[in-house]
Amino acid sequence: MSANNLSRRTHRWAIGSYFFIAGITFASWASRIPNIKEKLQLNDAELGGILFALPAGSMVSLPISGWLVSKLGSRTVMLIAAIIYPILLLLLGSASTTLILTILLFCFGLLGNMMNISVNTQAVAVEELYGRSILASFHGIWSLAGFTGAAVGTLMISFGFDPLKHFSIIAAAMILLALLMKFGRMPKDAVIGNQPLFVKPDIVLLKLGLISFCCMAAEGTMFDWSGIYFQKIVEAPTGLVTLGYSAFMGTMALGRFLGDGLVLRFGRKEILQGSGIIIAFGLLIAVFIPTLLFATIGFLLVGFGVSSVVPIVYSQAGKSDKMSAGMALAAVSSIGFLGFFIGPPLIGFIAEAFGLQWSFGIIALLGFGTTILAGITKFKN
Repeated sequence: MSANNLSRRTHRWAIGSYFFIAGITFASWASRIPNIKEKLQLNDAELGGILFALPAGSMVSLPISGWLVSKLGSRTVMLIAAIIYPILLLLLGSASTTLILTILLFCFGLLGNMMNISVNTQAVAVEELYGRSILASFHGIWSLAGFTGAAVGTLMISFGFDPLKHFSIIAAAMILLALLMKFGRMPKDAVIGNQPLFVKPDIVLLKLGLISFCCMAAEGTMFDWSGIYFQKIVEAPTGLVTLGYSAFMGTMALGRFLGDGLVLRFGRKEILQGSGIIIAFGLLIAVFIPTLLFATIGFLLVGFGVSSVVPIVYSQAGKSDKMSAGMALAAVSSIGFLGFFIGPPLIGFIAEAFGLQWSFGIIALLGFGTTILAGITKFKN
């Protein structure tokens, strides 16, 4: 039992609900990017530049969120973020100029990462109650929420709902869920000590960070550009523009729930090497055979390919014998997040110069970098 006499299962369900809120809120935005791009009459380069604002907000949020969590506690920060984050969807849906959209995306990134840091801190505290690793299942819930958000986005588009109406429904439901589940928050955070947020990684951590970088570049590309790819290159019917994103999120969620068993059977290095091959192969299918069927199959493969990479990398970072687990995770996640930061805007600039298919081909090469880097990295059991 925890300090407030709730069962550990109650806490797990409650914190899992907040992971769901984070995942479906982000996925709802991603599912309507093509509509907002069309509404504001943006070209690929303009969209790529605007998309810089979201990861920029996330990066700025890192020290702010850490400070707020240390001062107010993760339970308080998580609840505040879980309410404001969906509200920002409403503002994004009503943005009328590129400047307003850019500012709102910066705030959306900032609140999203604030939610991420606080909910993961709560998850670590729940994990202590269990005495075994359960973090992967929480991230699986986030992915499942992303798949749900993409599917709902497809449904909303088919019903002719504009982004504002769509986002209003999601925001209302998620705010209600956050308030209903607030009783199950952990009463206090896990004790992790006072540690710097950013540290210089050693060679092993650097390799792990670069593996994460390659994977997250592909992941970020799927989040921000899959709908555009299906709209412009695949020329999918309007109601199926989000099919690729839904396929990606579905297999990413499935892969995360299966990941622990696959690692136990095949080994970490082997799973990472296979993941890079699957990411690259899936993207190249979509590039060279951009039909509705084959592009969807390609995106299904990409989702499964990226699913286990970050959990494995973070697990290995936590076993570092050069620095504490917290410092190692901060270093690796910072490098990895740069891939999420650089990938989507890079797509826009390359697409404007050479075409969207070429830009997806370059991301395929980055994805294969996961295989190469895993081959020269030592892994611990």
